[in-house]
Amino acid sequence: MLSEAEIREIEGEAKPYASRKVACIGALKVVQKHRGWVSDEALRDLADHLGMTPDELDGVATFYSLIYRRPVGRHVILVCDGLSCYNVGYEDLLGYLSKRLGIGFGGTTADGRFTLLPVACIGVCESAPALIIDEDVHGRLEPPEKVEEILKRYE
Repeated sequence: MLSEAEIREIEGEAKPYASRKVACIGALKVVQKHRGWVSDEALRDLADHLGMTPDELDGVATFYSLIYRRPVGRHVILVCDGLSCYNVGYEDLLGYLSKRLGIGFGGTTADGRFTLLPVACIGVCESAPALIIDEDVHGRLEPPEKVEEILKRYE
């Protein structure tokens, strides 16, 4: 069941549009903001609220890589695998993070602190290699050990 707070925010997202369906991405983000991810139950409730089928909404949710359809850690690390990042240290950065956190892509640390995911180009090629933690962009991570100080900020 959607909470009152979620419904208020979803209605705010939908207000400018003639159809609630148009606001489905914003509505998915609202649910994710409140719950950390979009469960099957939440997706069904949201689809009903928007006048969509669960399959229609799931198609949207699974298309967008920043909508999480399974639980994630408190902080999501998105490692840019775009061409610029790939050419100047992506593999070293990913290797360092995987070893340091003990997880690969799609994994969450045992303490639930971090989830590690790939992301297509994040548009900061001049700062490659780069990553995003939550909504914070971090670049120029060569050598990859530079990420250690960054990780400490996300206790």
